[in-house]
Amino acid sequence: MRKILVALDGSENSLKAVHYAGTQFGCSDDIRIVLCNVLPIVPAEFWDDGHILTEKERTDRKNVIDKWIENQKLQLDPMFAAAKNTLSAAGVEADQVTTKLLSDSLDIAASICEEARTGGYQTLVIGRCGRSDPQGRIGMIAEKIARLGAVIPVCIV
Repeated sequence: MRKILVALDGSENSLKAVHYAGTQFGCSDDIRIVLCNVLPIVPAEFWDDGHILTEKERTDRKNVIDKWIENQKLQLDPMFAAAKNTLSAAGVEADQVTTKLLSDSLDIAASICEEARTGGYQTLVIGRCGRSDPQGRIGMIAEKIARLGAVIPVCIV
């Protein structure tokens, strides 16, 4: 079985990367495509009050953080659904596609590279730029992944 890691951020270019992965790798029954998104680290205002928290404050804080994480995940559902539809249109079966969330990342590119290294993937597919650069230049994440190296082939679409 060959595993393909596709990094998504919801941008048009990340969906182009999904389409590329589906058309290039989706013809085979032995392919598994993992759609991956990196959740940002929990904002500092959720965990730093400048004092030691009481048990009740810790419980309340955990509830706020859990709700924030759940809201972040809910925002990803439409992105993952669009990516799965793109793969389905390219002939990839639903059981060949899974999703993965990486969380608490200080460095998105390093988190993607680490997942690529340790997850048993044969190829990493990413868009050339994300939401922060609509002009289509190679983005900071793609450039950093290319520079860091994922120890597997990287397709920048």
